[in-house]
Amino acid sequence: MSRRVPVPGTVRELVAFAPVGTCAYAADLALCVALRGALGQDPLTAKALSSVAGCTVAYLGNADGTYSRRRAEQGTGLRAYAVFCGVNAAGTVVQVCCLAVSHHGLGLTSPCADAVSGLGIGMALATCLRLWGTRTLVFGRAGRENPWTG
Repeated sequence: MSRRVPVPGTVRELVAFAPVGTCAYAADLALCVALRGALGQDPLTAKALSSVAGCTVAYLGNADGTYSRRRAEQGTGLRAYAVFCGVNAAGTVVQVCCLAVSHHGLGLTSPCADAVSGLGIGMALATCLRLWGTRTLVFGRAGRENPWTG
């Protein structure tokens, strides 16, 4: 007879947060590539549009999945979406800063160094910021089990 071990709320939250972020990243990447390649958009326009799409996918996934109980208790709307976009913009700033420090500050200019700093270290730090901001600023304290963000 196996005994079920209770999974803390934070672990469930992380397990739900990761695939939502993966789907959002995939949507962002696919749209950026499509806009840049097949549709011939300039890189900044393509990235700006794909970022909005990726942010929207992440918001909907988190609102309907990861934080659905909190959403049911406190509701969502344009304000929550705007705060979510702000949290994601702050995450993007973290990634760009990591890349800038590595590329321009430390002189590590190879594509591999850019990938490690921006997509590795920057993404890890930005994900921590996004998780904290999403659970704290966007979906608030309602329904939180085992709070770890204060």
